Amino acid sequence: MHHSNRRHLLRIFGLSPIVALAGRIQAADEGFVSLFDGKSLDGWVLPKASGVSFSVEDGEIVGRTDGKIAKNEFLCTPKNYGDFVLKARVKLRNGNSGIQFRSARAEDGAVSGPQADVADDYWGLLYEERRRGILERYPKEEADKIVKKGDWNDFRVEAVGKHVRIYINGTKVIDRKDDKFDDTGIIALQVHVGPAMEVRYKDISIKEMKPKDS
Repeated sequence: MHHSNRRHLLRIFGLSPIVALAGRIQAADEGFVSLFDGKSLDGWVLPKASGVSFSVEDGEIVGRTDGKIAKNEFLCTPKNYGDFVLKARVKLRNGNSGIQFRSARAEDGAVSGPQADVADDYWGLLYEERRRGILERYPKEEADKIVKKGDWNDFRVEAVGKHVRIYINGTKVIDRKDDKFDDTGIIALQVHVGPAMEVRYKDISIKEMKPKDS
């Protein structure tokens, strides 16, 4: 359709191009529920270890360590999720982080399960924390082309049955079927042992899938 004709039709129906675009965005986001209210960490389980903090600054979840923590620590959802699509934006200042999913939290705060890795040299990596380690990775030279270092990166994690897909900035970096994946588990944001680090998350939302949707 010619652009002028499209604009004419929008005027006929009382819609501006901006309103029409907003409608499409809203439809695309239908069914997603925010996991972060932008103001507090209500609805999350905080780590109890010293030397690590999760806080909210400028509408972002900020995870920091002092470089002296004894093990990886996590900000966790109290709820387990089965089949879902998860969206999040992440900015890594330095260090190592990751988005855990279909994972389990122990009494000491340790988390085990699959992770979409967030770290220089490890972008596009599917890692299984405290279990099998590296499961699959996108070629580093290709990951370097799609990741915006020091800036915000869009993650999308799809878990349906035993099938997991991970996208970074719209590019699919992981596509794996694995019978050893748990069927359900928590979502968690990681801060890593090693030097003092900082990572930021925002726009975290999830769409739970029913069997017929899956």
